[in-house]
Amino acid sequence: MLAFLLLSLLSCGVAWSSDCLADCSCPVQDSIFCTSRRSNTVPRVPDTTKNLYIFQNGIDTLAQEDFSGLGQLEMLDLSHNVLTEVPGAVFGTLTVLKNLDLSFNSITHISEDSFSGLVQLERLYLCGNRIERIDWEAFEGLEMLLELKLQKNKLTSLPFLHLPSLLLLDLSHNNIPNLGPTGLHIPHLEALKIADMGLTSLDEELMASLQNLHELDISMNQLAEVPEALNQESLKGLIKLSLAANPLDELRVENFQRLTSLQELDLSVLNLQGFPSGFFQNFPRLGQLTASENPFYCMCPLAWFPAWLKDKNVKLWRPEETRCHFPLVHSGKMLAELDYKDFGCPVTTTTPIGSPMHSTPMPHLPTSSPKTTPTNPPPPPSDEPISSKTDSNPIPPELPVSPSSTSGEYEHHICPPNICLNGGTCRFDPMGQLSCLCPSGTFGLYCENVNEILGPPKPSATEVSMVVPVMTAEEDGISSRKVTATSILLDLHRFFETRPHIQGIRLTYRNLSGPDRRPMILSVPASYPEYTLRGLKPNCTYSVCASPLGERVNSRANSSVEAGSCMEAHTAGVTFTSPAPRVEQKTHLTYTLIPFLAALALVMLVAAVAGTVICLRKRRQAKAGMELELGPTEPDPTEWDGVKASLEYGGNGTLPHKQPDMDPCHAAQPTPSSQQNGSLEYEVPLMQGHCPSNNNLAALKPSYF
Repeated sequence: MLAFLLLSLLSCGVAWSSDCLADCSCPVQDSIFCTSRRSNTVPRVPDTTKNLYIFQNGIDTLAQEDFSGLGQLEMLDLSHNVLTEVPGAVFGTLTVLKNLDLSFNSITHISEDSFSGLVQLERLYLCGNRIERIDWEAFEGLEMLLELKLQKNKLTSLPFLHLPSLLLLDLSHNNIPNLGPTGLHIPHLEALKIADMGLTSLDEELMASLQNLHELDISMNQLAEVPEALNQESLKGLIKLSLAANPLDELRVENFQRLTSLQELDLSVLNLQGFPSGFFQNFPRLGQLTASENPFYCMCPLAWFPAWLKDKNVKLWRPEETRCHFPLVHSGKMLAELDYKDFGCPVTTTTPIGSPMHSTPMPHLPTSSPKTTPTNPPPPPSDEPISSKTDSNPIPPELPVSPSSTSGEYEHHICPPNICLNGGTCRFDPMGQLSCLCPSGTFGLYCENVNEILGPPKPSATEVSMVVPVMTAEEDGISSRKVTATSILLDLHRFFETRPHIQGIRLTYRNLSGPDRRPMILSVPASYPEYTLRGLKPNCTYSVCASPLGERVNSRANSSVEAGSCMEAHTAGVTFTSPAPRVEQKTHLTYTLIPFLAALALVMLVAAVAGTVICLRKRRQAKAGMELELGPTEPDPTEWDGVKASLEYGGNGTLPHKQPDMDPCHAAQPTPSSQQNGSLEYEVPLMQGHCPSNNNLAALKPSYF
C-alpha cells in the first residue's frame, strides 16, 4: 500500500513538472512564472493553472483567445509589459479571477467593457501607466473589488465609482485638484491615498461620507492650513494620517481634537519650529511619529519633547533627519538626543518656608509698579532672592540678603551660551522666561533679524570666539582638516593608505540642517589625498561618507578596509563686520617718507627733461654739420607719415603679436562641475517613488493577502 502511494505521488510530480514551459519556472503547483521571456505574446499554459505571472515579457497586445480554457485562473500578473490598451471583454472567460495586475504598462484609456466578466475580481492594479481617461462605466459590475490602485497616471478627473466593497483606493500622483463626493459610492473605504494631486483643500462632504476610514494620506499637496474636514465625527476612527510636505503655516490643537484614535502621524517637511503646547495630548494612542526635515528651534519651549518620546514610548522615525536648526550651539544636533538642560531653560529658584523639607519656586518679581511703563528696556533682574511672602500691599523693593544666609538654598537663572545673536544680551523677564535685549539695528525674540537700513550689527564676543567643531579621523577613515563657512577640507590620506588598490573615492555628502537633504555624490581620483568641498551653506552640519571607487576590493580583505567611512562637520557661521568707517593710522614715518618720495620724483623728472633737451640739441647740430659736407638728403617716406622704423620691432616697422602674460592668479578656471569634483562627472542620484505591484519579482511572489 505504501509503495502504491509513493508511486502515485511520483507520477503526479512527473506530470506536474512536465506541464511547465521550457522558458518558465514552476516552483509551486498550479503556479507558473514566465518572467523576462522577451516575447510579445502570451504563452500557452495548462488549463489547470491558477496563478500565472508573465511580467517583463514585452507583451504589446492582448486577445480573448490568449486566455481561453483558463477557467481556473485566480491570479494574473501582466505588469511591466508594453500594453497600450485593454481590449473589450479580453478577460471575459476568467470568471473566477481574483487578482489582476496591469501596472507599469503604457495604457492610456480604459473602456467601459475592459473588465467585463470579472465578477469575482478583488484586486485591480493599474498604477504606473499613462491613463488619461476612464469611461464612466469602466468599473461597473466589479461588486467584489477590495483594492483599486490608480496612482502615477495622468488622470484629471474621476469616473463613476460604485464599489460597495472597496477598502483601498490609491489616486496619488495624479492631477485632480478638486476631489469631491460626486460619483463616489465607496461607503466601506478604509484607506484613501490622495498624495501629490494638487489639492488646496479637503472636501468636508467627502470626508463625512467615509465613516469607516482608518488611513488617510494627503501629503505633498498644496494645503496652506490643516483642513477643517479632519475635525469631523466620521474620522474618529482614523489610525494613520500623513500631512507631510505641505506648505502649512502652523499646527493648531483644535484641528485635531477628533483624532483621538491616531496611532501613526507624519509631520515631516512642514517647516515646523516646534509643537503647540499640549498638542500630543489629543493622541493618547500615538505610537509612531515622523517629524524629520523641520527646522526645529531647540529652545526651552521644546525641552519636553525628548523626555515625552521616552515616557510615552513613541517611536520617532528617521531620527537622524530630525535635527535642531537654532540656536547656533545646537545647530545640526539630533533633537531626540538632547537633554533637558541643553534647551536653556531657567533653573527654578527655591526658598525654604517654615520647615526645611518644603520649598516653593520663586520667580523674580519687578521692583516697580505694574502701572509704570519704562521708556528704556528694563535692566536684568537682580541676582538676589526676595521674600516669598505676598500681600495686597504694593511690591516692596528687593532686600539685600547676605550670601552666607542663603548659600546652597537657591540657584540663579543661567543664560545658555550663544542664545542671543548679533550682540544681544541674555536676560530673564520678571516671570523667569528667557529673553534677549537687542542692540540697535536688530530685532526678534533672539535678535536674529537685522535691519538692513542700519547695516549689519557687530558680532558678539560669544559668536566671534565660537570654535568650529572638527571631526577626528578613525584609523582608516576620513577627517576634516579645515572648516570654514562655505567649505570643508577633507583629509583622505589614511583612507588611501589603508586601501592602496582602489582607483579613487566616492564622496557622498548632504546637509543635515536644512530642508534639502538630497545627497550629493562626487568621484575623487587617487591623486587627491586632500579634497575641499565648496559651495556649502554656513552654520550647517554636513554628513560626509567615503567609499572605494572603481574596481572592487578583494572579498577576503579586511572588512574594515572594505567598509566606507563617515564623519560630520559643522560649517562656521557668517561673521558680520562693523559698519564703522575705516580710519587709517598715520605714523611719523608716513609723514617723513611721503615728502622725500615727492622730492625725489621731482628731481628725476627735471633730470629727464634736461637730458632730452641736450640729446635733441646734439642731434640737430650733428645733422647740420653733415648737410654742410654732403648736401641735403631725401627724407625717409616713413618719416613723412610720422612713423619711423625701429630695429626693436623689426625692420618693417610693424609691431609683432605679443603673447598675453600668464597670470597665475587669473588662470583659466574649470567649469563649476569639474571644479567641484576634480574634472570628473558630477553625480546626483535621482529620487524616484515606488509603486508596489506585489508581483514584480522574478521569484515566488508573496501572497496578495
